[in-house]
Amino acid sequence: MAATIANRIGDRLPSQKTRTSLAYWALLLFTFLYYARPEDFVPGVAFIPVGKISGGIALLALLMTWGRLRVKLPLEIKVLLLLFVDLCITIPFAYWMGGAYDMVINNFSKAVIVGLLISLIVSSLAELKRLLFVQAASLAVMTAFSIVIHPGDSVRLMGALGGVFSNPNDLAINIAINFPLCLAFLLATKGPLKRLLWAAGALVMLYGVIATYSRSGFLAMLACLIICVWEFGVKGRRVQVLIAAFFLFILSAGIAVATPNYMDRLKSIFSDNVEKAGDHGSAEARRELLRRSIDLTIRNPIFGVGPGNFPAVTQTWKVTHNTYTELSSEAGIPALLIFLTFLGLAFRNLRRLRKSPGYHANSQIQLFTSALWASLAAYLVGATFATTEYSLFPYFMVAYTSALYRIGNSYDSNVEQPGKPLKTLGKGERTYGKTERRDLAWTR
Repeated sequence: MAATIANRIGDRLPSQKTRTSLAYWALLLFTFLYYARPEDFVPGVAFIPVGKISGGIALLALLMTWGRLRVKLPLEIKVLLLLFVDLCITIPFAYWMGGAYDMVINNFSKAVIVGLLISLIVSSLAELKRLLFVQAASLAVMTAFSIVIHPGDSVRLMGALGGVFSNPNDLAINIAINFPLCLAFLLATKGPLKRLLWAAGALVMLYGVIATYSRSGFLAMLACLIICVWEFGVKGRRVQVLIAAFFLFILSAGIAVATPNYMDRLKSIFSDNVEKAGDHGSAEARRELLRRSIDLTIRNPIFGVGPGNFPAVTQTWKVTHNTYTELSSEAGIPALLIFLTFLGLAFRNLRRLRKSPGYHANSQIQLFTSALWASLAAYLVGATFATTEYSLFPYFMVAYTSALYRIGNSYDSNVEQPGKPLKTLGKGERTYGKTERRDLAWTR
């Protein structure tokens, strides 16, 4: 009886709720630490392994609750676990086993934990939005601060924080991935001040990509903007989005033209004369790294040369600047196929989500479905020109689609909220009026 009541009100039993709540808040802290990186500007934090502590607490709470969750492990997470096992198998065959062990066990294992936690713990739209808020807001604030301390147009914009944001190309790709989330919050928020802040954040992030002079960031943002215009404007029938997109295009084009160094970088995408294009040999160097990564893949198709070993094997001490060929050269073709399957399942989640009860009943689920679609598309493009297979942010994104898919499917379209009757749309679809339906947790 108690379990039935808990399911009907979209909640868990007290002991189970306490443990999953602990895991969720620890996960939220871990997400904040990963994207906001307080250790870079708060004295003393760097000496405390807060990230490991919060991640450990979240994982422990998840394991304690696992038997009572009564949920199946999502297919994409099973594929992620398979990728982890495959990477572990490649360690004994690595050119430098110590480096491969460190990359897989101390680095990539965090991605597995993140995927597990998000896909299994996050059970309501409010919880998912809180995680997305931390991520998007952190990127917007960090980009704004980076622009403020930027020395000038002669230097490429670098992130004010360290880690994955210190490199201009990685910073630009991360901005492109999080730009759709800012738009989703802008459209989902009703307060004028909040909308103004999100609009400012989106503009800052758009300028941030230009200031990085990143060609990969430009292509990722271009893919992102095209899908955002289609999803939020055309498909969502929001005229204001289409008008804003037009003015943003004019503004961005004007800024780009007024920034000669950036235009020179973009010309090198299409120009064979790299010196004339102001590339200084970067494009040719990347093509050579791409050729070497493909050559290593052909010569080591099953186990590769070892995770993280490409720089040591080639003696270039540089990464391939291509996620797909670096993974195939370091871990073999099977690892690449597993990774592509993992990404493909994220798109499958979003495609199936559009048919779920929650998608048709809740406009915010629609917004964040579109945002994650654009974010993943931006990542696919950006990953072609950057090394990201061991970073956490792509695994965050895929796990978000897993959680949102579960939330959408658990949404009971036949449950009426007191005082707010359902409004029939036709073909069995129902929704509330202007007030959004209360987020429901998993039904079992």
